[in-house]
Amino acid sequence: MSGAASQRFQDKTVVITGGTSGIGLAAARRLLREGADVIVTHSRKASRVRAEPELPGAEFILNDASDPDRAATDLASTIGARRIDGLFLNAGQATFAPLGQITSEEFDRQFAILVKAPLLQVQALAPSLRDGASVVFTTSTANRMGAPGTAIYAAAKGAARSLVRVLARELAPRRITVTGLSPGPIETNFAERTGMDADAQAGFREKIAAKVPLGRMGTADEAAAVAAFLLSGEASFVTGSEYVVDGGVTELCLGAHPTIISKPTEFPNDQDTDNRPEDRRSPVGD
Repeated sequence: MSGAASQRFQDKTVVITGGTSGIGLAAARRLLREGADVIVTHSRKASRVRAEPELPGAEFILNDASDPDRAATDLASTIGARRIDGLFLNAGQATFAPLGQITSEEFDRQFAILVKAPLLQVQALAPSLRDGASVVFTTSTANRMGAPGTAIYAAAKGAARSLVRVLARELAPRRITVTGLSPGPIETNFAERTGMDADAQAGFREKIAAKVPLGRMGTADEAAAVAAFLLSGEASFVTGSEYVVDGGVTELCLGAHPTIISKPTEFPNDQDTDNRPEDRRSPVGD
């Protein structure tokens, strides 16, 4: 990208929740290159330390989506009187378990992080959004796939998809667009953080890639490119929609998702992987 297009976020302020890892980090890097003033949230100091060298000039805010009310209040307080041109609601985590091992506590936790937190953050930041601003939710292909073990996660992401539609309608009078970014199998370093050796990691990635019509996993940068489009003025006539970034999985081979969970497994997804103590990535992507 070159010329004027490379600075399409010049003089724009964009907030990215969960912006220190995965897709959020890739989006923050891209927006900084394109001239934005970028504010990223993180839930642990360690994630900030890792991300700082990659995000020169970004502002970091400690903010934990697992406490939705406080997260929204603190974020709005920190933003203060500043005006926001873009809001990327990307913080999240995932825990997978089959029907017989689902708990009420886990249901409440995932819905708090994936549904309540972003909703309350939009509410809290709405007065700070400029008319004509852009809001993007990270949803997931899980809300379409019906993969075993993802009942809570898929339901929460389905709820997030519904929020996109409702908020798009409610914010339309202010010309604020609301869209969803729905990633599928995205390549990150999740496998190496599960304790797999190199051979096992390679085999795991090959298994997932074999299910993708394009024959490979996507990258965080590829998902971030779509997020950047949705946050930009180039998408000013796009609202209420969900953009799928999955190499064709959901449209061309729905039901062929590789995730099969037989016991409770916690994988923070490709959003903010630091919302939970275990810093691993989800094989679902997100």
